[in-house]
Amino acid sequence: MTLENRALASFLGFAIGDALGATVEFMTEREIATAYGVHKNIIGGGWLRLKPGAVTDDTQMSLSVARSLVKMRGFDAQDVASGFVEWLRSGPLDVGNTCRRGIRRFMTHGTLEGPLSEGDGGNGAVMRVTPVALATLRRPEAADGWAVAQGRITHHQQRSDAACIWYTRLIRLALTAPEKPRLKHLAEEWVEQDPGFRFQAYAGPASGYVVDTMRTVLAVFFETESFEDCLIKVVNRGGDADTTGALVGALAGAFYGLDAIPKRWLKALDRDTREEISEITPKLLALDAA
Repeated sequence: MTLENRALASFLGFAIGDALGATVEFMTEREIATAYGVHKNIIGGGWLRLKPGAVTDDTQMSLSVARSLVKMRGFDAQDVASGFVEWLRSGPLDVGNTCRRGIRRFMTHGTLEGPLSEGDGGNGAVMRVTPVALATLRRPEAADGWAVAQGRITHHQQRSDAACIWYTRLIRLALTAPEKPRLKHLAEEWVEQDPGFRFQAYAGPASGYVVDTMRTVLAVFFETESFEDCLIKVVNRGGDADTTGALVGALAGAFYGLDAIPKRWLKALDRDTREEISEITPKLLALDAA
């Protein structure tokens, strides 16, 4: 399986997880079971009343980061922030409060990060870091800095920074050395640095708090054996299901590859989104060799 195959599966897996999870975002496990039995098809709806296959701010902001990386042939925080402004002005259906506040701060003051704040501990920074991983596969020193810098445009909090760094490292490793023991060892290194991210047998809330989000993503990734089972298990946890679905989709896509993604999900994904990801992913990979 080629690196290009895994990279495309990662970015498409991200968008698929977003579209699948959006239907049940903010629902509880019991509510999902009552409404759907097991939620396993991309059908739209949810609190945003999405069309089937539509994606949310997770994929939209990730694509904004990807466009900037390709246009600038690398990371430029000013350009990334300007892209977020353009996105916000387009009137998206959903904008996280911390993301909105950070973008408006940039619009008003031109600053590329706000002060350190415990209130910035949501998952809105890590949710858009996948393109950085794709663009920096063999440049870990650049990846860490870029991952944090794009995050701090809207989120400046230590655990948000850590999630951006370690999740980017996990995606890179899944793409280049897809072996679960090695991935688990890397995830456990993260937990050694901050035991708050302990994911073994995690069954707590799948909320938008970055720690809850990442514990959910890692627990389910290591507990399952296929792309499909991984995504279904995550989104049926409810909570911030579009983001947990997107993040686990990128990791599982990188690990399992394109052939593991159910055809029904690829077909259901919004065509414009699917086509842009297919076009931009090779360009992100090309940056790594630039």
